[in-house]
Amino acid sequence: MTALHEYQRLEATGLWRPERGAQRREVVVALGDATLTIKDFNDRVLAHWSLAAVTRAGPRGQDPTLYHPDGDPGETLELAAAETDMIEALERILRAVDRRRPRPGKLRVWLSGGIAAALLVAAVIWLPGALLAYATDVVPPAKRAEIGASLLDRITRVSGQPCAAPEARQPLRRLAARLLGEARRDALVVLPEGLEDTAHLPGGRILLSRALIEDPEDPDVPAGYILAEAVRAAAGDPLANLLRHSGPVASLRLLTTGEMPDSALDAYAEYLLTERAAAPVPPETLLAAFDKAELRATPYAYWRDMTGESTLRLIEADPRAGLGSRLVLSDADWLRLQGICGG
Repeated sequence: MTALHEYQRLEATGLWRPERGAQRREVVVALGDATLTIKDFNDRVLAHWSLAAVTRAGPRGQDPTLYHPDGDPGETLELAAAETDMIEALERILRAVDRRRPRPGKLRVWLSGGIAAALLVAAVIWLPGALLAYATDVVPPAKRAEIGASLLDRITRVSGQPCAAPEARQPLRRLAARLLGEARRDALVVLPEGLEDTAHLPGGRILLSRALIEDPEDPDVPAGYILAEAVRAAAGDPLANLLRHSGPVASLRLLTTGEMPDSALDAYAEYLLTERAAAPVPPETLLAAFDKAELRATPYAYWRDMTGESTLRLIEADPRAGLGSRLVLSDADWLRLQGICGG
């Protein structure tokens, strides 16, 4: 999107918090063409927020005015009432973004006519697949992340709350950024029990068993599992997997109300912990991913099968066998990360 022209050189001061629990710091906020840039007073950039994803927390007129990126309420920016120009610019942009969003009412009107007619002629054969395909096509990233968060909440009722020792949080974020990219620094979740190795959720989160962090001596092992799970998630659609498991009624409920049935979320959470078998990934696909990530495949292969018999292809064709991995974590970060569950 393009910011309002009269505001393109606008700056203000505010209080920025990078994550929940962190100390706020005074910053300079600059409104750009498509981003909100947050800098310290030495002009060092601390964060970029897409204007299309800025969300206000709380009602208009509240002092101070509080904003956060869509889907990440832990990172916040406070603007005092005196910063009227910046607040007015952000409010105008928020209104413009809101006008562009699809309205659920239009979706319900379309469904009431189109799907009702289709049900009469091809309900049994065509409808389940069509509903699933349409739902996965129209559900936006923010809703996917919300569904993933709901699933994680149900999973942690069984597995316990995610491991989050304070000194290990930044190493976990650095591990995610190294393997998944800067935009997914918060994608990794370590569960204290209930999960055999890894799983993925709609919205991009990847779940890890604490054993994959605590037991290996080499960080290349959990890195390999994370990379393999990311490849597995990219090969399909995590939301489609959930809807396929839940049935066409859940797809219809999602399309018409914007919500998944609680029973479907409960059943899928249980399935991920107790029944799900990781889908196999072709060795050639895995090897290409390891090569791109500059990561050795051999530690991952031997951890999966200590004899190496079932993972021989990954060992023999390891693209980084001679070069070694590009650094996954420093020794200090690896040691801190291994204590993430406090044990």
